[in-house]
Parts: sequence; C-alpha cells; structure tokens
Amino acid sequence: MKAARQLGNLFWRSGDKYTPISNALSSPANRKDLQKIHSLLITLGLQNSATFLGILITKYSQFKDTHSALLVFGGISPQNDVYVWNTIIRAMTHNSCYTKALEFYAEMRELGVKPDNYTFPSVINACGSLVDFEKGRVVHDHVVELGLQFDMYISNALIDMYARCNEFGRARLVFDGMLHRDIVSWNSLISGYASHGYFKEALEVYHQLRMVGLLPDSFSLSNALLSCGGLGEVVEGEVVHSLVEKLGTCRDVNVSNALLAMYCKCDVLANCRRIFSEMVHRDSVTWNTIISSYFESGLYHESMRLFLEMVRHSKPDILTITSVLRACTCVGDLNMGRYVHDYMVNNGYECNIMATNIVINMYAKCGDVFQARQVFENTKNQDLVSWNSLLDGYVENQLYQEAIEFFRKMRTNFQPDFVTYVTLLSMSSGLTNLNLTEELHCDIIKRGFGSTQIVGNALVDVYAKCGKGEDSFKQFESMKFRDTVTWNSIISSCSHSDSRILGLRMLSKMRLEGIIPDIPTFLNSLPLCSYLMAKRQGKEMHCCIFKFGFDSNIPIGNALIEMYSNTGSLRNSILVFEKMKERDLVSWTAIISSYGMYGEGRKALEAFEHMKAAGILPDHIVFIAVLYACSHSGLVQEGRICFEQMKREHNIVPRMEHYACIVDLLSRSGLLAEAEEFISLMPLKPDASIWGVLLSACRANGDMKIAERVAERVLQLDTSDPGYHVLASNVYAASGRWDQVGVIRKSFKANGLKKDPGCSWLEISTLSQNTYQKS
Repeated sequence: MKAARQLGNLFWRSGDKYTPISNALSSPANRKDLQKIHSLLITLGLQNSATFLGILITKYSQFKDTHSALLVFGGISPQNDVYVWNTIIRAMTHNSCYTKALEFYAEMRELGVKPDNYTFPSVINACGSLVDFEKGRVVHDHVVELGLQFDMYISNALIDMYARCNEFGRARLVFDGMLHRDIVSWNSLISGYASHGYFKEALEVYHQLRMVGLLPDSFSLSNALLSCGGLGEVVEGEVVHSLVEKLGTCRDVNVSNALLAMYCKCDVLANCRRIFSEMVHRDSVTWNTIISSYFESGLYHESMRLFLEMVRHSKPDILTITSVLRACTCVGDLNMGRYVHDYMVNNGYECNIMATNIVINMYAKCGDVFQARQVFENTKNQDLVSWNSLLDGYVENQLYQEAIEFFRKMRTNFQPDFVTYVTLLSMSSGLTNLNLTEELHCDIIKRGFGSTQIVGNALVDVYAKCGKGEDSFKQFESMKFRDTVTWNSIISSCSHSDSRILGLRMLSKMRLEGIIPDIPTFLNSLPLCSYLMAKRQGKEMHCCIFKFGFDSNIPIGNALIEMYSNTGSLRNSILVFEKMKERDLVSWTAIISSYGMYGEGRKALEAFEHMKAAGILPDHIVFIAVLYACSHSGLVQEGRICFEQMKREHNIVPRMEHYACIVDLLSRSGLLAEAEEFISLMPLKPDASIWGVLLSACRANGDMKIAERVAERVLQLDTSDPGYHVLASNVYAASGRWDQVGVIRKSFKANGLKKDPGCSWLEISTLSQNTYQKS
C-alpha cells in the first residue's frame, strides 16, 4: 500500500498520468507490488489503456502468474490491438502454455487482427515446442502471405521449429534463403542437427560459420563439442577446445560441461579429470556427466567417490543414482549400495520400474537377498525383469531351494522368458542335478525357447557338467545356428569328460565351418593338449593365438606355460613366460610348477623370490608349487624354510596338500623317521595320501619296520582307493607276512574294490594325433 500511496501522491503533484505509472511498471519488486499498481490503474481509470495493460500482461507473465495475465487480457475491449495480442501470445509461450498461445493466434486471425513481425516468433516457437509440424507449416504459409519471410527473427524461429520437428530439408531451405543471418541463425541449425544425432552435419555447419568469419558463442561451441563427442572425433574436439581457451568461454559452465562430455565419450579420462578439477562453477549436469562417464568406463570406485562428494554440493538426477547403484553392483559394495538407496528414499525420488529393478539387482548381487525381496514386495507394478533379477539373486547366492519356490510362484504371475531359463539352467549346472535339467529342458521345449541360441548354449553346458556328454553332444547337433559360445561349450564339455579327443575334433570342425575362435576357445582347448600330450596341436594353437592377437592375454599366456610344461617342453614354457608383458599370480605359479616338474628346484625358488620382489603376494597354491619343486629337487632345508615362511610371514594356514609336500620332501630324501614324526605332530588328521607317500618311500628304501606301522595306519583309514590297499599288501608280502596279505585281499573282494589297469601314455598320445589328423 505504501508503494501505491507514493505513486498516487506523485501523480497528483505532477498532474502527469503516465510517467510515474510507466516507471513503476518497469520494475515491480514482486507480484504483490504489481497487483497494487494494477489496482491503482483501475482507480485512475486507465484500465483500457492498451499500453499499460500490455505491460501488465508481460509482468504477470514474468512472475509466472498466467491466470492474472489472462484476466487482464479478457478485460480489454475491444481486442483489436495487435500489440496486446502479441503480448498475450508471448506470455503464454514464455510460460510453456503453447496450446493456449496457438489458440489465441487462431482467435486473433478470426477477429481479423493482422499479425505483424512481432507475432510470429512466439507462435512459431509454440509450434516447435509442441513438435506440431502441420501447424508450423500453416503458420509459415501465413508468414509468406504477409511478405515477412525475410525477417531475420522470424526465419530464426522457423529454422528452430523445423529442426525440432526433424524437418531439416525445410530448415535448410529457410536458412539458405535468408538475406541476413546472425549467430542465432547458425546456432539454430547447428543445435537442431546435434540434438537429433546428425553430428556430422552439425560440424559441417559449424565449419561454415567459421569460414564466413562469424565468431562462435558458447552455444555454438557447446553443440560443436557435443557433435565431436557423438562422432568420437577427439582430434576435432581438441581443435574446438583450443578455440574455447582462446575466447575465454571455458568459464561458461555449459561449455565446460560440453568439454567434459566430449572427452568422456571419447574415453580421454585424463582430460576429463583435468577439466573437472579446473571448473570453478559446477552444476548438476557437471556432476551427472562425470559420474555416469566414470561408470561407463568401468571406474566404479571413482564414480562412487564422486557421488559422495556430489551430494554435498548438488542434487543428482535419477540417471546418476542408477549409475552409482550399478557401480555398487559391479564391485559388490553392499554398504555403499544401501547408502545410495537410503538417499533415494529420504530425498523422495520417484522411482520408475527400471530404477527399482536396478535396486533389486544391486541387493541381490551384493548378497542381501532378503532386502532385495523387500524392495520387490514393496514395488506396486513388478515386471518380468523384476522377477528375473530376484531369481538371479537367489541362484547367485546359492539359495537354490528358494529359487525353485520363487520360480513356481513366478509362473502364476508371469510367463517366464528365455532369461529365466538360462538362470535356472545355471543353477542346475551348479547343482549337477540331471533331473532338474531334464525337467527344465521339457519346459523350454513346451514354451518354444528350444531354438533360442543362448538357451541352447546353456543346455550344452549343463548336460556336460551333469556328466551327460552324449546328451550335451545331441543338444549341440540339434542346434541350427551355432556361435562361438556354442562351440566353446561343446569343447569345454569334452574337456570335462573322457571325450578329450573329440574336443580336438570339434576345434578342427569349428575352424572348417569358418567360426573364428576367441580367448575362451583357446582356454578350453589348451588343457586338451596338456591331457593328451598333444604337443604338435598345442604348437598349432600357439600359432593361431599369435595370428588372432591373443598372445598378450594373461590367462592365455598362463595356459600356454602349463601346456608346454605338460607336453615336455620346459624351454617353451620359459619363453612364453619371459615374453609376457604382464604377469599375475597364476603366471608365477605356473612357471614355478613347471620348474618343479622338471627338477629345477633352484630356479623355482629364484622365480618365487622374483615374484615377491614384483610385489605379488603369494597364496596357498603357489606354496604348494614351491614345496613340490623342493621335494623333486631334494632341497630339504629350503623346503622347511618355505613351509615356516608360509605360516610366519604370510599368515597362510597350511592345508593337507602342504603337509603332503613336506612328507614327500622328507621321504624322498630318506628322512623316514623324521617324516613319520612330522605326520604324528600334524594339527590335521592325516589322510591316506599322507601315509601313502611315506609308505611308498619306506618300501623303496627297504625300511620294513616303519613300513609295517604305516601300512596298519593306511588300512585303519578304510580308504576306498584300491591303490593304497595294493601298496600295503606289497609291503606285507615283502616282509613275508602272507597272513596279512590274505586279509587285505579278502577285504578287497568284500568291499568290491578293483585295481585299475595300467595304460600307455605313448599309445594315447599317438591315438590323439592320428584322430586329430583324420578330422
């Protein structure tokens, strides 16, 4: 009221009706002040002044009060002033009331009010915002009828409208027909192309802008960078970046965000980090871009760290939150996953079904299946992905009975898809449950998923793991289409059965059918060569590995070391190891084991020391390889030191295998009494393998006294392995204790034990080579 009184006093003192009111309307502090000025206008009888009412409509529009703006416009009589119509149309467009704006435009034309060059930009903008091409085309015709097609502002609006409607042919015609263009003209076309994914065309227009001598602004540069990122043109992006630095527009947060997005899409993460760290101002787009990009690049921990920093400065969008949840899933960080989920709940995020499924999947994959089930139960509209995510969680956490019950419940609500059956087949594979596999296979055929390739591959794999090699092969043969995974599955099936020769045949057939092997192909095939002593085939595979560029792959290198070692070529094992650019613990374990196999205990110990010097921490398996090497080289003292080092320095609790290695070490060195004492002091109960090592050594050394004591121990264990019974029988026979020999033989028959016949490795090796050549 105070403002209104001051305005009224000023009016009466000056006698001027217009100047004070015009000044007051130019900058009202708030909506209430504007309403007071509006009341004064009515009091002064100026409610029919088109000029003042037009300003009132504009000001109400700026305060987002469209209702008051419409009331002001409705009170104007007669409504024949184009200025007032332009004002209300612009007010509606400004407040995103695009349909209302177009209604006013249509009403204006019906009343015979002639639009002018100020009318059309707002009307065209409304058509573009509604992506209404037909109305936009009609308005364009009106523009031409009135001869306003060369107006630069109208042309700019037409270019933008046609671009939004994906009518770039018409947009380009308008652009090319312009007599004069400003930076907005160029930006409208560049932005239109870029926003629809026409990045190449956007860059072409950007280059034309530069060639005509116009200086690009932050909008031009942002869209050019967006296009470079979309095309993966990092070199072109760096050129634009140089111009950004030269013009000083890097301070603009939108340009910095575009730079960040461009480098992230081009996977130049060093530049991403630098730009992000140098940004003085960061908005939610900045944080969302860097976090989502880090996740896409596999930098899961970094994306989670940035999220924790972001929530202190800005509010993440749902895309960022789901990216961080997926990162938690990938690294198995349940605590961080819970924090992000709590953040979503506490801040009132509206979760669509996709986001909810990501939450379910996170809890399930991180081991909290109970919480995953809680989220699932609280979701109003579950879809098939929701059911599959929770089912997969049960399977991954080996809750197989719960998975089966959940699947039965699922079938009453949703029709399972092929993903459901692949998940269940993986469970059946883990259980090696043939009955469940066959039941699922029948259901798969009934529901028509039998021809689905991924399901067929899973069936090949599960039958093999259930010990049904023939069924696995039948499934393989029945498949009309086979990909690399199919062939890898059947080769792996052969490696887990007695059909290893068939595995090499399958590899040869795979190559004949033109299927390109991948890394899993060779990882499945190289062990076949090791088992069959197929050295030539192993070398041929090694050549293929070089040809396909897989030689730098660490698991491939590890498999080659083992293959050459098992096929009698320590030299080649060493060469493969030495040429590996990167080595992991398995690589070192493989070469140490190879040295041990060939009696090179000293070299095995040297390799072990080099491994520790390289910063790789040993595990219990590498200690087995080291102790084995010491045993086969007679390095008693060194073996003892390694055994103590394992316990004292690396806190590795010795397992039965480690104790067996020490017993073998002492036994091979003739220290039989010490070996017997060592066994008696073991914290674990020694099994038949431990006593068998000592028994074999006693027999070889002729120490029948210890041998008889050990033989009694072996027989007391009631082992089902016939080898130990035969060994004990031979010890008693050598001592002339035939009564004991008879007892052992009777026990042998009573328990249904049978000695396996021997075989010739040379015969098998020859057979495998001949078979491979025939195939």
